[in-house]
Amino acid sequence: MTNELRMDFGRMARVGITEAVLCAGKTAAQIAVAMDQARANGTPLLLTRLDSDALAGLDSEQRGAIDYDAPSATGIFGDWKAPGGSPRVAIVTAGSSDLGVAHEAARTLSFHGHASHLIGDIGVAGLWRLLERQDELRDYPVIIAIAGMDGALFSVLGGLIGGLLIAVPTSTGYGAARGGETSLHSALASCAAGVVAVNIDNGYGAACAALRALNMYDTHSLTTPTEGNTP
Repeated sequence: MTNELRMDFGRMARVGITEAVLCAGKTAAQIAVAMDQARANGTPLLLTRLDSDALAGLDSEQRGAIDYDAPSATGIFGDWKAPGGSPRVAIVTAGSSDLGVAHEAARTLSFHGHASHLIGDIGVAGLWRLLERQDELRDYPVIIAIAGMDGALFSVLGGLIGGLLIAVPTSTGYGAARGGETSLHSALASCAAGVVAVNIDNGYGAACAALRALNMYDTHSLTTPTEGNTP
């Protein structure tokens, strides 16, 4: 029931990431209630997995108030400003079939004020495509790697770059790819030390992991060490 929806507008203060609404599985009425609560609180709202049918189910005023991005299937309700400045997150995909997940990650970062750089279709089936970008990728403190099929991109990247590597398995692939399970297992079993993984097709979650890292880095870089006697 729509009256059971309760938004968490204190999340930004607690963890540095705003409330978002997963629209998949929700009715248009429930999405509308979330938008009404965000408006009443004066808070912009990120709507994820908002497909064209769900968008069409909203009334014309609500649809007009949403900045909708079809490639990422996301909408932004309320006032927000696209980020400027140099990106600190690179988002790379193994293939063009993974771009929807990549766009979801990029849009989530953008909503939170962080630019990103998207590099698509550099999977290991054409290893030269990745190797010719490796020096560029080393400049980014955070890389979100997105791959389906066998998920080989995660281990290869993990052995080439030193920044935080967030692996996103996707449901791209035939048969034994098992809807992304094979790629997920590759990420979890990677022999490249320190690769971390989020759930299948979870571009939003990968972006939130990147935000946690960047927020912590920014917090500590702005902290002045406590002065004291040198031992």
